Amino acid sequence: MAGDPVERMYELRELIAHHGRLYHELDAPELPDADYDRLVRELAVLEATHADLVPVPEDSPTRTVGGAPSAAFAPVVHRFAMMSLDNAMDHDELSGWGDRLARSVVRVRNAAAAAAAAAAAAAAAAEGPEGGPDVEGASAAEPPEGPVPLAERFCCELKIDGVASALTYENGRLVQGATRGDGRVGENITDNVRTLGDIPTDLGPGAPALLEVRGEVYLPISAFEATNAALLAAGQKPYVNPRNTAAGSLRQKDPAVTAGRQLRFWSYQLAAIEGGPTFDSHEQSLRYLESLGFPVNPEIRVLGSLEEVLAHCRHWAEHRHDLDYDIDGVVVKIDDLALREELGSTARAPRWAIAFKFPPEERTTLLRDIEVSIGRTGRATPFARLEPVFVGGVTVETATLHNEDQVAAKDVRPGDTVIVRRAGDVIPEVVGAVPSLRPPGSEPWQFPRVCSCPLATALVRAEGESDTFCVEAECPFQRDQRLIHFASRGAMDIEGLGERTVRLLTEAGLVRDPADLYTLAAESLLGFDGWGEISVNNLLRAIEDSKARLLANLLVAFGVRHLGPAAAAVVARAFGSLEAIATARVEELATLDGVGPVIAEAIHTWFARPSTADLVARLRAAGVDPQAPVASAERPVLAGRSIVVTGSLDGYTREQAEAAILDRGGKSPGSVSKKTTAVVVGAEPGASKITKAAELGIPVLDEVAFVQLLETGELPEG
Repeated sequence: MAGDPVERMYELRELIAHHGRLYHELDAPELPDADYDRLVRELAVLEATHADLVPVPEDSPTRTVGGAPSAAFAPVVHRFAMMSLDNAMDHDELSGWGDRLARSVVRVRNAAAAAAAAAAAAAAAAEGPEGGPDVEGASAAEPPEGPVPLAERFCCELKIDGVASALTYENGRLVQGATRGDGRVGENITDNVRTLGDIPTDLGPGAPALLEVRGEVYLPISAFEATNAALLAAGQKPYVNPRNTAAGSLRQKDPAVTAGRQLRFWSYQLAAIEGGPTFDSHEQSLRYLESLGFPVNPEIRVLGSLEEVLAHCRHWAEHRHDLDYDIDGVVVKIDDLALREELGSTARAPRWAIAFKFPPEERTTLLRDIEVSIGRTGRATPFARLEPVFVGGVTVETATLHNEDQVAAKDVRPGDTVIVRRAGDVIPEVVGAVPSLRPPGSEPWQFPRVCSCPLATALVRAEGESDTFCVEAECPFQRDQRLIHFASRGAMDIEGLGERTVRLLTEAGLVRDPADLYTLAAESLLGFDGWGEISVNNLLRAIEDSKARLLANLLVAFGVRHLGPAAAAVVARAFGSLEAIATARVEELATLDGVGPVIAEAIHTWFARPSTADLVARLRAAGVDPQAPVASAERPVLAGRSIVVTGSLDGYTREQAEAAILDRGGKSPGSVSKKTTAVVVGAEPGASKITKAAELGIPVLDEVAFVQLLETGELPEG
């Protein structure tokens, strides 16, 4: 029965064994890591609290590592077991591990002191009563109560979400590559690892007689996304995540397949060495591996206290998406190799290391239904209605399914248990279903052929296109989305005019298009949906304030197809007014840097419509007619230069900073590249841009230096 702890332990062991086999042996997991870890932790708690009811078997998942090696590859017996790691799921658990570690260190050192005292006593006794000091009563001190400070060095490594592998070299030549397997016996994948460009096959003269290196094979996110894009374009099912793709790629029977998968490798441990140098610390051994040509992750840090370790873990929990590879935590290790030996390990994990796990970005939940939303351009996008689930730091109730082809490729259906992913600020998406939990009688979901708006317009998918559209311009769903976009941040930024308010206004017939916003009167809004004077005044003030937005913002707000913020800024800068843009020829627009013929044609077509002319005339009559300064040959101090702005500046809005750069003949792209002249950094900047600037040696400026650059065109010295 459900309340019987013994029955639950048996149930959990079967579940964990099933999902462990899917993960470790078949490279086809159904559960995200967080859900799997939760099952293991539940079992560990039950085994610890009910040990009096039934003994814990030696093959319990809480005492074993990995999975059985595949019969498709020759077995490899590891020289030293490839162990797992205990996990800390939050800062309290990491602190608890640090406290336990400190006590263990005290015991180890007290035991060593007691052994030394006993040896001295024995030597003194052998010499007679005059032979040495009185050692009567010498014994190891008891570990103190409460937290014990640990003055040791911790080596912190990013926990790469890949495939653990062991590489063996004899006299400098790669002779064996193996997977972890069950920790004792792995699979021989030598021919496959030879195809990885990161892994040296010959270490050159002076190499040790024997060397075993352990590390992680992984697939870069960029390579994973490119692979999935190609699969989807071919109508094939995409891979679930980079880790599973890496595992399947590494364990191909044909090494040529592995060679084409763009796998990479990070080394993280010197497991054995004969005929080579010895080391006192883990850091020294990593530097040695680096000198032999093995890739060592550049983000490894040696820290002097658990407080620094905690800060390091917090940093990477926030910046994990700045990297081109998946990480799911930070591995914390004692740096002192001799102390590691003394601390030893449990049946499955070393006592001197722990994995701090980040909050999960993948979870399973119930897919209640699949619905279709209609965007401002008429694009019909399927999305999932979910049983609420906490993932990626927020509670998720809806998630995108992208388009008809992706729903079919992933084969997700209402009633399925599905994997939901939310990484950083990325919109939550459904990764796939858990087929073993699919209810009987389930049928594949069919994309609707009629818009659900009151007009019930046909949904059309053009031949060769992946997107489906509602082609009725009067569709109320499109109308509302166009207004929501017009008021959004980056466009006209009208505070308080969100989705709910827009729908209230349109359903009441008060607003049909953006120009109607500027004719709203207080008397028509007072009492509307319970609004009082303060609410009405706040909304009208926000609408009035939007008249001061830049011309580029208004162009973005129009939602012209293909016209993004960067190109809008270029067009605004070049022509200076709505009137000039509306009458510009395609050829004039296409010559602008960053515009080109496709965007030029889209702009010209949009402004040529009678409905657009009416909208622009009404906006101008309402006072929405921003002007942009025309490029001046007198102040081109930034001509040919590319300045990236990130974060919030005190003296400029983002739009004003970009306009100031453009006004001086420069460019202001949204990303950092080798062509970037400088990066201007304000409050809360994008970490990836700063990191990229550091990698490329690009100057980073504060606001004072930015002002100087605008005035003189000169970068500060030093």
